[in-house]
This record gives sequence, C-alpha cells and structure tokens, in this order.
Amino acid sequence: MRIGILALQGAVREHRNMLLRLGVETTDVLNPGDLNGIDGLILPGGESTTMGKLLVRYDLLNPLSEAGRKGLPIFGTCTGLILLSKHINNSDQQRLGLMDTCVERNAFGRQADSFEADMPIPALGDEPYHTVFIRAPYICRAEQGVEVLLSYEGKILFARQDNFLAAAFHPELTDDVRVHQYFLSYFCRS
Repeated sequence: MRIGILALQGAVREHRNMLLRLGVETTDVLNPGDLNGIDGLILPGGESTTMGKLLVRYDLLNPLSEAGRKGLPIFGTCTGLILLSKHINNSDQQRLGLMDTCVERNAFGRQADSFEADMPIPALGDEPYHTVFIRAPYICRAEQGVEVLLSYEGKILFARQDNFLAAAFHPELTDDVRVHQYFLSYFCRS
C-alpha cells in the first residue's frame, strides 16, 4: 500500500511518521503526476486559504478533485476537512468540494482557544481518543449520505462519505494510530 500526502504546506512530516509506524509506504504529492500509483491521499492541516491558492498554483485542484470523484480515498485533517467540503461559510476560497458538507473555519476561536480533549469515537473502539484542535473548523451541516463519527455540542468533528474521511482535529499530533489505521483499513484496502 502506498499513501500520498499533499506536501504543499502543513503537518506533512507528522502524517508521514504516523503512516511509517503502521508500515505504510508514503509519497509526497507536489504535482499531478505524483497521484499515479497511490492507494489513498492525506490532506494535512495548514492554512486553508493558502492551501487553496497553492492547489491552483501547482495545478493540483482539478486533478485532486477528479481523482476523488473517481474513487481515490482521501482523508482530510483540519484544513483538509475544509478543502473536502462543498461549502464554506462566508468564503469562496478554492477547495475540492467533494463532501456534501458545509464547514465553519476557525470555529472554536483564535490560536489561544486551541484545545485538547479525550472524546469517545465508537468507530475506533471503546477507549476515548485524545483529540487536538488548533484553530479548528467544524462541519455545521451535513447532507444525507454523510456519516457522523464524532460530534460535540452539535458540532460535527469527524465524518465520512463514500471514499472521503474528514477530521476537524489533528490525529497526526498524537501517539494514537487508530484514526490513520481506520482510514487505511476502511478506505484503502488493497
């Protein structure tokens, strides 16, 4: 199995290290040709407006959208969740627009309002998962076909739809491999 990581900005190294711990080969995705031969793709956290502009600059926006529509499993964390969503409140920034969701950017406040919490995610087992939220978005609306995996105070924080998985938190900043393992086993079976 070979998983691509969008390497334009953000927590690329942390996702790579998590996948290597799971014995998975990784490759950086910096141009459309890097999509060849991958079994899945991770869109890391970063800054969503900048990431959208970089997707256009590196001619990746349409190839990534097309690959997702053709069934490539894509996992987005934080900014990746924003990029996957069809709608972003009060924003027309560039995005892939693949999930039937609407997101709110920086929904929990400024950098100083970032937080960590142990939360139950039944899809990952009985043990709570330590979540890390940094200027995090959340899904404020999910259409039929989007399965909610975690919500908190009415805010959707982890969801899947078809071949897409989206998390408002940063699993790559923990020692717990369960979210990455879930993506690999549920979406990237080869």
